[in-house]
Parts: sequence; structure tokens; C-alpha cells
Amino acid sequence: QVQLVESGGGLVQPGGFLRLSCAASGFAFGMSSMSWFRQAGPDRELVATIVSDGFNSEYADSVKGRFTISRDNDKNILYLQMNSLKPEDTAVYYCNTPWSTLDWGQGTQVTVSS
Repeated sequence: QVQLVESGGGLVQPGGFLRLSCAASGFAFGMSSMSWFRQAGPDRELVATIVSDGFNSEYADSVKGRFTISRDNDKNILYLQMNSLKPEDTAVYYCNTPWSTLDWGQGTQVTVSS
């Protein structure tokens, strides 16, 4: 049974930081490219993607230089380090494959506000 469990969200002031985690199980995590998405309205936005071996990643222009995606294939965990957070980063954050092929988890809420 595929399971994606996101955690690490919370309330943070502008300029602050958070690290999100996604614990994955039930599929070949170490062989899969993985992504972080976020949703603040009706559409879900692709934020960052990392390939299976972790050596290449891509970012949305809106987070480039501030967010870093990484993974631990021994622990089946995907991470998103978010620095210099802005109010417009407020959203529910999810992990999935870049093609959204897995059942979505519950997400983790990130709120950036003073």
C-alpha cells in the first residue's frame, strides 16, 4: 500500500525557515523521481523535483535560490528545506512523483505571516 506522509509545516514569520519531510512507503522510492507540490487555491503548483539518485534537481522560479529539495533513499524520506520564507509561500505542501502518479497524502500546512 502506497503511503506518503508529509510533516514539518507550521507558522513562521517572513524571512524564517522550515524543513518539510515526506515519509514514503509501498513503492520503489529509491528508483523514483520525486517532487514537492503546494496548493494555496484551486490549482496545485509544482515546487521542486529531484531525480532518483539525488544528483539533479529543478525548482520553480518562485522558489529558486530559497528552497532545497533532497532525499534519503536509505530511509525513504524526501525533504524540502525552505529558507527566506515569504507570505506567498503559504500553502499546503505535498509530495508525489513529478507526474502525480501516487495517491496524495494529507499534506502539511505552511503559513508565513507576521
